[in-house]
Amino acid sequence: MGVQKIVLLSIFVMFNVFSLVSCTEFEAGGENGWNIPQSSNQSDMFNQWASKNRFKVGDTIRFKYKKDSVLVVTEDEYKKCQTTKPELYSNHDDTVFKLDRPGLFYFISGVSGHCEKGQKMIIKVMEVESPPQSPPPSSSLAASSTHKKNHAVRKTSRFLGAGLVTISILALTVFSVV
Repeated sequence: MGVQKIVLLSIFVMFNVFSLVSCTEFEAGGENGWNIPQSSNQSDMFNQWASKNRFKVGDTIRFKYKKDSVLVVTEDEYKKCQTTKPELYSNHDDTVFKLDRPGLFYFISGVSGHCEKGQKMIIKVMEVESPPQSPPPSSSLAASSTHKKNHAVRKTSRFLGAGLVTISILALTVFSVV
C-alpha cells in the first residue's frame, strides 16, 4: 500500500510541478536592430516597435549593435536621456536582457547624443494572466501568432528547473522503494 501512495503522490506532483514555460526572445527594434534612427520621422521607432509586441515575464530582449551600448534606467533618466547609475550597462555588441517582472522597463543608448536622436525604448511587460475560461476566437489566435512571429527572434519552451529536480528525487525514491 505504501508504494501505491508514493506512485499516486508522484503523479500528482508531476502534474502540478512539471509545468511548461514558454518564453520569447525579441530583437530590439526588429530587423533594424539597436541603431540610431536615420531620420527625425523615425525618432520614435523603438517605442513603435515595442508597442507592436506583447512582452511577458521571462521573455528576453536581444540588443545587437556596433560601437554602442544599452542602459536600463529609471523613467526620469529616460526622459532626460541621462543617467549616473543605470540599473544595467552593457557595451558588448550583443546584450540579452531578461524581463524578470511585470511593469515598465526603460532602455537608452549610453553613447552621447544617441538617446536624444531617438535611440531609446520603453517596454511594458504584462501582468501574469490567469488561464482564460473559454478559448478566444480563432481569428484573434491567428492574428496574435502571426503578429508574434514577425517580431520575435525565437520562441523557446523549457521545463522549470525546480520541477525537474523534484521529479528526479521522487523517481529515485519510488524506484528505490520498489
